Amino acid sequence: MKAYVFPGQGAQYVGMGKELYEQNALAKEMFEQANDILGFRITDLMFEGKEEDLKQTRVTQPAIFLHSVILASTLDDFYPAMVAGHSLGEFSALVANRALSFENGLSLVFKRAMAMQKACEVQSSTMAAIIGMEDSQVEEVCKEIDEIVVAANYNSPGQIVISGSIPGIDAAVEKLTALGAKRALKLAVGGAFHSPLMEPARAELEEAIQAAPFSDPICPVYQNVNASPCDDPAFIKKNLVAQLTSPVRWTQTVQKMIADGATSFTEVGPGKVLQGLIKKVDRSMKTQSAQ
Repeated sequence: MKAYVFPGQGAQYVGMGKELYEQNALAKEMFEQANDILGFRITDLMFEGKEEDLKQTRVTQPAIFLHSVILASTLDDFYPAMVAGHSLGEFSALVANRALSFENGLSLVFKRAMAMQKACEVQSSTMAAIIGMEDSQVEEVCKEIDEIVVAANYNSPGQIVISGSIPGIDAAVEKLTALGAKRALKLAVGGAFHSPLMEPARAELEEAIQAAPFSDPICPVYQNVNASPCDDPAFIKKNLVAQLTSPVRWTQTVQKMIADGATSFTEVGPGKVLQGLIKKVDRSMKTQSAQ
């Protein structure tokens, strides 16, 4: 069974999508439509902008969404049995499997990005990658810190990202290093994604998600909050809202997709981050980039 996966924030690079735009008429039309919807030429930032500009959440999220969704729209053999996306990538997956229109998906992603960027600007928070420790060890240390610190991304066995206040993350990094983590490294991100500190963004996005028209998808989407397949629009919406303040259970998602019959994973979008994570979950699994 073919599984398609869609990357999240961090996969962006200057030049992303440019070849698609130049070589495919449908892609060019969709990119120009996106420029009109957003009210600025995001293609200029994607194709020839500065790396620092592309790292802004308000730009990064719609840029990755556009690259992923437009690439999926140009594939001749896009027949997924199941889809999943890492954080932001879940919106790309939902548009690709026709649960959400391109226009509504882009509008929601941009609202999400703006709400998250605003939440980051009013608080001192960050994230850190922890390598070489059991999930349970990391979770226990987070509980012991007298600050908001939570497990945010279960990326692969032995690789977890924590999220919280800057003092909390500093304390957790120090403690996890002392306990034997191979690496405990603060990330260059603007805030504590997938933590309770994203509650203002969650509240802002909920109304927009509930108001948007969703349809029955062509195949199940395995959602971040519970690593389980879903094809009910009402539950898909509920899980999308919860995603902002809940951890991304990517390890568990990949494991569940394999258990449910996935025989190959195709990554649709910029980079190959998800392929690397999938291989760490199951080395025997076939992975590839969409062409």
